[in-house]
Amino acid sequence: MATSRDQLRALLAFREPAIALRSTETGQRDGYVFERLELEVEGAGPVRAFLTRPSGTDGAHPAILYGHSHGDRHEIGASELMDGRSYLLSPFGPLLARAGYVTLSMDMPTFGDRQRVEESSAAKAHIWYGTSLIGQMISEQAAALTYLVSRDDVDATRIGAFGISLGATLAYWHAALDARIAAVAHLCCYADYATLVELGAHDNHGIYLLVPGLLRHMSTGEIAGLIAPRPQLICLGDQDELTPPPSIDRALAVTRPMYEAAGAVDALEVFVQAGVDHRETPEMHELVMAFFARQLAPLPPDRDAIVRGS
Repeated sequence: MATSRDQLRALLAFREPAIALRSTETGQRDGYVFERLELEVEGAGPVRAFLTRPSGTDGAHPAILYGHSHGDRHEIGASELMDGRSYLLSPFGPLLARAGYVTLSMDMPTFGDRQRVEESSAAKAHIWYGTSLIGQMISEQAAALTYLVSRDDVDATRIGAFGISLGATLAYWHAALDARIAAVAHLCCYADYATLVELGAHDNHGIYLLVPGLLRHMSTGEIAGLIAPRPQLICLGDQDELTPPPSIDRALAVTRPMYEAAGAVDALEVFVQAGVDHRETPEMHELVMAFFARQLAPLPPDRDAIVRGS
């Protein structure tokens, strides 16, 4: 049986919760506008989120739903959008706003202001009920996107998803289920999980990622393939212990034929950088910025400086 979005929805117990804006604090920064949001998420209560947007421009802009990473720093969560991480070259919030995008990041369960429940406890509770913490996260990302596209300053036809590590999984698994995402770019978390188990490398990943019965029904290569024919950029390092080369090759052996079957071979872009571990590089950075500029909107006249992050 061919892999389907309905199968993935069932495996993740995907159900988008209702969401509403509770409060906004807005501030003008250097070349962009910053918003600290409190969103009411069904079943979770008030949830912190951060948004950046272009300054001094009217109309609807392309937008990016930014999935924050893990990195064993649960206290960071969505503030990664503004503060960055050690494995990122710079924070993406200001960068994307200056490039003309509205960008939203929301605390995922057990992260940021939601640390009242620990990841292990939340994941175990889900597993005992046959669900998963990553399924809850992706359901909430869909709700965050519903809020994002409801804004007057966002063009709902030009939506991208992006993230590194955990954020990468959030981006491409969500894009597999949600056609509102027009293009997705992700860094450092694309690997065939069965191969990770065979190599003994699966324990490098967090417990949040456990989905009961996943590998009996589909692979991560198939999940990425469900995005076809929409554009997808995958960036990886060949020294990343989370994505060893055999796991990348096996995943690509599944994803690429799905793009071919969709008549969209050129829509899948893959960059595996030699000698690189779990981090963003200048080459990856430039590819990501150029990818979104090409797929969602042209960058402003000073695009070269923005792409370089200068």
